[in-house]
Amino acid sequence: MLKNWIKIFLYNVKNNKLFTALNILGLSLGIAGLVFALLYSNDEHSYNAWNPGKENIFFTVSDLGEDKVWGSSTGAIDAVRGTALPEVEEHCYMEGWYNSNIVKSGGKKVMAEKVLDAQANFFSFFPYEFVAGNAKTALTPNTMAISEAFCLKLFDTVNVLGKEVQYNDKTFTIGGVYRIEGKSSYMPEVVTNMIDWKLKEEVGNWGNFRFALFLKFKNPKDAIVTKQKMETLYYEHNTKLQAKADGITPDEFVKRFGKIKVILEPLKDIRLHSAAPDVPEGSGSYQLLVIMVGLSVLILIMSIANYINLATANAIKRAKGVGVRKIMGASGSNIIGQFVFETVITTLFSILLAMVIIEIGLPHFCNFLQQQITMGSSSFYLQMIGIFIVVVLLAGVFPAAYVSKYKPVAVLRGNVGRSKKGIWLRNAMLVLQFAIAAFFIIGSYIIYSQVNHMVSKDRGFKADQVVSIYYRNPYDFKVPGFKKIVSNRYDHVKERLKAIKGVESVAATTAAIGYGSSFFTSYGFNGHSYSLRNMVVDFSAIEMLNIKIDRGRSLMPQFADDTISSVILNEAAVKFIGIKGNPVGAYLDWQDGKKLQVVGVAKDFHIDGPQSKIGPIILYHYKTVDWMLQNAHHIYVKVNPQHRESAIAAMEKLWIEDIDPDFPFHYDFVDKNFAKTYAQFIRQRNVFSMLNVVVIVIALFGLFALASFSIERRMKEIAIRKTLGAGTLLLLKSLSKQYVVYCIIGFLIALVPAWILLDKWLQNFAYRIEVTILPFIIGFVVLLVLTLAVILGKAYKATRVDMVAYLKYE
Repeated sequence: MLKNWIKIFLYNVKNNKLFTALNILGLSLGIAGLVFALLYSNDEHSYNAWNPGKENIFFTVSDLGEDKVWGSSTGAIDAVRGTALPEVEEHCYMEGWYNSNIVKSGGKKVMAEKVLDAQANFFSFFPYEFVAGNAKTALTPNTMAISEAFCLKLFDTVNVLGKEVQYNDKTFTIGGVYRIEGKSSYMPEVVTNMIDWKLKEEVGNWGNFRFALFLKFKNPKDAIVTKQKMETLYYEHNTKLQAKADGITPDEFVKRFGKIKVILEPLKDIRLHSAAPDVPEGSGSYQLLVIMVGLSVLILIMSIANYINLATANAIKRAKGVGVRKIMGASGSNIIGQFVFETVITTLFSILLAMVIIEIGLPHFCNFLQQQITMGSSSFYLQMIGIFIVVVLLAGVFPAAYVSKYKPVAVLRGNVGRSKKGIWLRNAMLVLQFAIAAFFIIGSYIIYSQVNHMVSKDRGFKADQVVSIYYRNPYDFKVPGFKKIVSNRYDHVKERLKAIKGVESVAATTAAIGYGSSFFTSYGFNGHSYSLRNMVVDFSAIEMLNIKIDRGRSLMPQFADDTISSVILNEAAVKFIGIKGNPVGAYLDWQDGKKLQVVGVAKDFHIDGPQSKIGPIILYHYKTVDWMLQNAHHIYVKVNPQHRESAIAAMEKLWIEDIDPDFPFHYDFVDKNFAKTYAQFIRQRNVFSMLNVVVIVIALFGLFALASFSIERRMKEIAIRKTLGAGTLLLLKSLSKQYVVYCIIGFLIALVPAWILLDKWLQNFAYRIEVTILPFIIGFVVLLVLTLAVILGKAYKATRVDMVAYLKYE
């Protein structure tokens, strides 16, 4: 029997090469798209999945209101946790981001890009396997733990316990070597334990949210109780004190500014579902994941619909063979088995072709996502088996069951072609394909329009030929006069840079364009407190970035107060504070009774990506607050384009020889760096456009093959009508009108889902386009034109053939 099935399959392949090729290609594209999405999903869900405490370890997120949701907490909890939060089994503070610095051993030095400062029990929360040393004793103020990969770079061996290294002008001994195998939210190369003295400085300080905090529970349900207790602590030690300072009751303060809320997130969820994606290894985009999987499923459904459509249409040509086999005793299950077997073979070939597509496209896919993804996990092979079973069941069983119900007498008389069930099934599949294609065409237009709107939007600044140099700006606040040391060092760097040929101006800033700023400070006005984002600058920074001053003036060196008490607000800050009339000349209250005078209002400008809302910003000179310069880690340099290459080379030489010889010179152009902030949305646009092309190709394949079968069955009708005098236009209209109707129905089905889902996607953007009727008109026109191009082309060719041959038939 199997041998017979194979012969029949090969015979049909030979006589239906186009049908077979379109089926295999369509299915392979659908399967490849879904596999790419699953590979991405597997990679995202693998973060922290290896960690045995993923259900019991919680990441602390603080919601301070006013869109300030931070993955950080105050250090004050460290001192009170044992008594105030008894449900917590263990807690661990660590820096929220990696540092980077040179690690030296003997004459060798290696750059560590991922240095994490954490409490000594870090490896209780992230239990990496130790290949040397012990996790419990690896971290002390004088020891560090290093990853196996970094250890081999520095020492060429892992037998390094007790060896001394120099890091950040301090000598450490190696206390342990650990191996990173699974993906995690924290995958440091070096872990130090210098955070404890920082926490001692924060005892009783409930307003400085600067550390990442993880909590471990014996019972995860205790997280609910702990969350409530932490919010109570913040109310007692933060809200009440701020209300008292503002001269209002705590209830009035809460009414105006809200309470500090605490969100405790399980470790397993922080990669894709964190309210504040403030972890060193970054967060995944759950929305992008859902979009990719959803679109890939749609494409696979379309491929399967295409297969069903072509299979049922092709079954008409095989109907008599099925009828003869039934008369000779073949059962319905035998017929079903044969057709399912053919689907199995076709699906296997499709999967093989899909794997080729995946192998070729995976490097480009990884580059698109900017992460490393590999095939080969056990879950991946199980998913491939699942895809195979689903495709066979949907694409094979349904058409096979349809064919098995042919009545032998009817098919031998040639009546199967008029089966209403068969026509209904093919038409339904075709309408489904049109609906999916319409959704993709409309979506591509709207996504392209939004991304183009975002990219072309006025940024509020211009940074042509402005270079941003990463400035480590090291300091030690324990050293007497450290503020003066920091200031003198910057003055030295600035003068050396200005002496380079081609350098037009130099300015430091704490808020780099594209990187944003995490420095917020509360300022008082008319008895109320307002939290503003700080942007500390040198004099020439505002002019260098072409930030427009709407009212008043910029900061200028000829005004003595501009280094003491002068500030500039952006338009959003003026609106946020609610200053009536002309804000120039208004005074803001700051710490210790100090008054800051508004001397200018700047037009709103982006320091985050253009998809983010421009928040309230206050700008002032770095000398206005003498300790702010230590937070300036970016130096902007305006260069003459005629000397750009030589100037950058000279800056690099200066950095290596004089400024920071132990650290690589790192720079970027401000405009290019800003473009990185919306790169993920450009990638979303590109992937949607690519999938749109795939969908249209699959739809046109199916439409072409189905039209070929349909028109082939009507050739005698065409010959008779043409003989009776029907013109070409009349015949074209008759042959194409049903497909136009299906196109319209499919488009109408896609209208509401496209409108709802794309409007939801647009909610990601603070500055978005409005969904108008235009994308839907364009989508319909494109879909109709493509449909008519295929149908009319095929129909016109049918009207040009020799009609005598068809009239002489039978």
